[in-house]
Amino acid sequence: MLNLANYEERAQAAIKTFWGAREAARQKQIEAGRVDQGERAGVTSGKNMDGFLDLVIDLVRLNGLQGADIHKNRAMLTLPGYFRPTKLWDLLVTYKGELVAAVELKSQVGPSFGNNFNNRTEEAIGTAHDLWTAYREGAFGEQPRPFIAWIMAVEDAPESRTPVRDSSPHFPVFEVFKGASYLQRYDILCQRLVQEGLYSSAALLATKRADALTGHFTQMSDLTSLKAVVTGLAGHIAAAAARLDG
Repeated sequence: MLNLANYEERAQAAIKTFWGAREAARQKQIEAGRVDQGERAGVTSGKNMDGFLDLVIDLVRLNGLQGADIHKNRAMLTLPGYFRPTKLWDLLVTYKGELVAAVELKSQVGPSFGNNFNNRTEEAIGTAHDLWTAYREGAFGEQPRPFIAWIMAVEDAPESRTPVRDSSPHFPVFEVFKGASYLQRYDILCQRLVQEGLYSSAALLATKRADALTGHFTQMSDLTSLKAVVTGLAGHIAAAAARLDG
């Protein structure tokens, strides 16, 4: 039986931490007289997604790899790449010289969603393609495929819910994108990242600023739910424990 670490309640606490860290960073910027940089400070504060990191760590510990090395300090978070020397991840799990899992945590709040969505998309695809090419070329030695997760928290706001129009003068965009909001586009992105084998699992959480008090969040589809990531990771960890310690 897999242990899912009470992930639903833990996720609510993580959402509270997400908004709380952003607000703390914004207030710090205001006090320093740099109000216009408040939103960016929230992105770069480094604490926004810590609640989700703690959830992942417990999933590893509770599903058979108590002795695994779980890395979340910056100096220990780089992996070799193929198109670049290294890539910095948010959390790495290694055990007996094997890369068991790598996790990337991202977030985005308004008011600007367009450019940030494109940047996040390009980054997610490039990161995964780089890792799997390095894996194919033996960068991690001879080992089974690691579990690669991408978790994205996006502000649930009118700007992220409003249908977006695109201009493609030479060839039509795929039908699924026509009139899709940015939240819908993130959902499509997460689904296709998994369908194309770029990530083992990808989750999208939509949350409003008012959810700082309740920890509430909305999920766009079963395929991109937090449960999909949690169950997939727990199963992978249990299988790795059975293989490496059995």
